[in-house]
Amino acid sequence: MPQIVTVTMNPTIDLSTCTDRVLATEKIRCAQPRMDPGGGGINVARTVLALGEPVLAVLPAGGPTGDVLQGLLERAEVPRRVISIGGSTRESFAITENRSGRQFRFVLPGPTLTGLEWNDCLDAAVHAARSAHYVVASGSLPPGVPADFYQLLAERVAQSGCRFVLDTSGEALRRVRHSVFLMKPSARELAEYTGRELPDRESQVTAARELIAAGVSEFVVVSLGADGALAVGPDSWETLPATPVSIASAVGAGDAMVAGATVGFARGLSRTEAMQLGIAAASATLVTAGTNPGHPDVIGRLFGAPTTASVPAARHA
Repeated sequence: MPQIVTVTMNPTIDLSTCTDRVLATEKIRCAQPRMDPGGGGINVARTVLALGEPVLAVLPAGGPTGDVLQGLLERAEVPRRVISIGGSTRESFAITENRSGRQFRFVLPGPTLTGLEWNDCLDAAVHAARSAHYVVASGSLPPGVPADFYQLLAERVAQSGCRFVLDTSGEALRRVRHSVFLMKPSARELAEYTGRELPDRESQVTAARELIAAGVSEFVVVSLGADGALAVGPDSWETLPATPVSIASAVGAGDAMVAGATVGFARGLSRTEAMQLGIAAASATLVTAGTNPGHPDVIGRLFGAPTTASVPAARHA
């Protein structure tokens, strides 16, 4: 049985390609595109699998693009519970400009889900949580899904004895008020949640501790991009530096960090070790093309230890 369940409410087919230069109004001649299954929770699930842990991905899918997505997930050998919807699964597009190395990412809103459809997703995730230790919800909410969906999911997951990990943004993040084990906002998202500027590390730590003191989340991990991550607990905090790597694609790196950290906690690692595994997984993802998880050997080398050495995870009531 999977000890980690991921929830992707707005999955996507990730198309990626490159071109010499991006210019307005010009026809941009691109290389042959690659196609990957994408969306926050799917990216998390693929990295969890790369780390050798069992996982189940819960997601909605529909239309011809939904069939393509399921085929991509089958090829990637991702165990999944798919909820059929009437709308068509979205596509996203990333293009790398060869001259500058810059990557441009275009993200569509996704299909509109009915009340019955998003409730089916909620029920499927909660059912899967009954036999798991961690539920990871990552990514945006598609149209039609209420902004408090993740709060509803967090409450029901907590009732099953699971720990809930959340990586989202915007109103979906601001509506979360309790029952989260680990929350991973960016520095910008944390500022938006608190409603004030957070210009330095001290203010970011203070804001994160406010969330912890209010019972929103037990731990807060603030992603800092090239500066790594800020891990804040109730009594301590630390900055974990990023690992310098040559970036092939930034798509999915944040999800990989969440996946690595969750696997670390599931294996009984300390908070620092779990976050180091998360940063190693994110760095390994950065050096891969498209929306691919990092190779296990690369993650292991960056982490400095074998990635599949498992420590039994206790169930948290």
